Amino acid sequence: MAVSHLRDLYLEELQEMRSAEDLMTNAMPKLARQATHTGLSKMLEDDVADTRAHRERLEAILTRHGANPREHRDQSMAALVAEAEKWAGQIDDPECRDTALIASAQRLQHYEIAAYGSLATWAKQLGFQEDLDQLLAILDEEKRADETLTDLAKSVVNPSAA
Repeated sequence: MAVSHLRDLYLEELQEMRSAEDLMTNAMPKLARQATHTGLSKMLEDDVADTRAHRERLEAILTRHGANPREHRDQSMAALVAEAEKWAGQIDDPECRDTALIASAQRLQHYEIAAYGSLATWAKQLGFQEDLDQLLAILDEEKRADETLTDLAKSVVNPSAA
C-alpha cells in the first residue's frame, strides 16, 4: 500500500504492531523459561495473555477498517526479539541473565509504548474514537508491564546480580 495520507500510515502501523504482538507472543515464553527469578518468569509468562489480547484487538481494528491484519511483518520487533534471545542465551550467570532479560523485555515494551502512543494520537486526529479507546487501553497495559519490570529490577533482580 502506498502511503499518501495519515489514514494509510495509521493502517500500516497497526499492521506492523499486530505483527509485533505476534512476535512477542512467541518470544515471551522462551524468555520466561530462561529466567530464574520466579517473579520475573511469572511476569513474562503472564504477559503472553495480554500480548495475545493486544494482537486480537489490533486484528479487529484492522478488519473494521477493511485492512488485511497480516499485511506486514515488523522487522524492528523481529530484530529486538532476536537480540533478546541471543543475549539471554550468552549469559551463564542466572542472576546476571535475569538482569539482561529485564533490560531486553523493557526494550520491547518501550518500542510498543512508542508505537501505541503514536497510533493513539493518529486515531484521535482521524476521529477514530473506538480505535482510540482500545489503543489507549493497550498503551496503559504496556506501561504497567514496563513498571512491573522496573520494580523487579530495582527491588530484587539488579541487587542480586550486583
